[in-house]
Amino acid sequence: MADDPIALFDRWLAEAEQSEPNDPNAMALATADAGGRPSVRMVLLKGHGPDGFVFYTNRGSRKAEQLGANAQASLLFHWKSLRRQVRVTGAVSPVSDAESDSYFASRGRDSQLGAWASDQSRPLDSRATFEARVEAMRARFDGQDVPRPPFWGGYRVAAEEIEFWQDRAHRLHERRLFTRSGGEWTEGLLFP
Repeated sequence: MADDPIALFDRWLAEAEQSEPNDPNAMALATADAGGRPSVRMVLLKGHGPDGFVFYTNRGSRKAEQLGANAQASLLFHWKSLRRQVRVTGAVSPVSDAESDSYFASRGRDSQLGAWASDQSRPLDSRATFEARVEAMRARFDGQDVPRPPFWGGYRVAAEEIEFWQDRAHRLHERRLFTRSGGEWTEGLLFP
C-alpha cells in the first residue's frame, strides 16, 4: 500500500471507476450549521489532489450557507463493490472564480442552464415552474455560450485527515488513518 494518501486515493478511485456501476465519484458531504446541527447529502467529486477535494454547488444552497457559518466538512466515499470506503475531514474554502469558470465551461449545456434556473434548496410550487425556468434560460442564452452564474462555484476540502477502510472477514477490518500536520502526512494503522 502507498504511504502517500493522495496516491492511495488515486488508486482506489481508479479501481472504483472500473467496478462501480454508477458515479464512482459520489461522496457524502457532511456539514454543520453555526449551532453545530449536522446535515449530510450526496455530491460529486469534480477534482482532487494534494491541495484538497473539490465539489461544485449553488452558493445559496443549504450546504453553502452552512459552510459559510462553519467552514469544516467531512466527505465519505463508499465503494460497495470493492468493500471499501474513504473518509476525508478538513477545512473548506471556495475555489477561485477561474477554477469555477473552467469547470462550469466543461459541463453539458443543459446542466449549465439548470444551474441558472435552480434556486437550490429553496422550495418551488411545482416541477412545472422549475421546467419553465429552464426553458426561460434556454431562450435567454440561445445562440451563445452559457456563462457561469455569479451564485455558483466550487469548494475545496483541504484534507487534514484521510481514513481508508477495507472490509475484512469476520469484521476484522483494516483502517489506515493519515493525519496532516505542517504539510506532512503521518500514518497510523487502526483496527476495529
